[in-house]
Amino acid sequence: MSGSGRTGDGRGRLGSVLSNLAVAVGCVLFLGCFAWGAVVYRPYTVPTDSMTPTINAGDRVLAERIEGGEVRRGDVVVFTDSTWGDVPMVKRVVGVGGDRIACCDKDGRLTVNGEPIEEPYLRADGASSLVGPDGKAPASPQNFTAEVPEGQLFLLGDERNTSMDSRVHLEDPGQGSVPRSAVQARVDAVAWPMNGMIGRPEAFAALPGGVSSSGPLPLQLGGVVVGVVLILGGAAYGPLAARSARGTKRPKASAGAR
Repeated sequence: MSGSGRTGDGRGRLGSVLSNLAVAVGCVLFLGCFAWGAVVYRPYTVPTDSMTPTINAGDRVLAERIEGGEVRRGDVVVFTDSTWGDVPMVKRVVGVGGDRIACCDKDGRLTVNGEPIEEPYLRADGASSLVGPDGKAPASPQNFTAEVPEGQLFLLGDERNTSMDSRVHLEDPGQGSVPRSAVQARVDAVAWPMNGMIGRPEAFAALPGGVSSSGPLPLQLGGVVVGVVLILGGAAYGPLAARSARGTKRPKASAGAR
């Protein structure tokens, strides 16, 4: 009869061990992934609407710290350039060194080296005077062409009607482009409001060099969530296992029992 009591105690001890292990692993995951994210990513607040509808004024974004050499067409980057005011700015890369950028073709699209680019991140409509017969606004309200020097990037805002981007600097050296070294980070997600990840445009994937791969943010967020679940689950399981073990104990037999 006393063996049943020991079984209950063992079950309680096992539950306590599993509970502590889950909490420990959860803490490692939570803190490790949180620290990893803090090292890899940097938060920025976007002050203007030049990147709407992808990023709105006042949105808080998470940008992966990268080197300029890692930038690909289609990336939304944070950069600082003295010609542009020497303050951090957020724009989309549409051309790299050696590209010829032009707008607009007969269908109102941006072209890179003669290849038309579908840009689903642009607004479907614009100023009424700019909307074509298909109901879409052109990729730029004004026509332009530019040759991007080697080691440079050509950048446009997604709000093409008001964005102060490379088109404004076409008369500057480099025809509005900025050096790759000016890039500080690549925007991966809108953190607040929680609009989620910013995808890589497929239209640029067919061009030489392709598009950049996604950052580790989903993996980091997954680790944080799993860590929280393990911490909460482990903290709840320990007391439940102990209570269950106590409930299975039987009273000890009297001294006279045979």
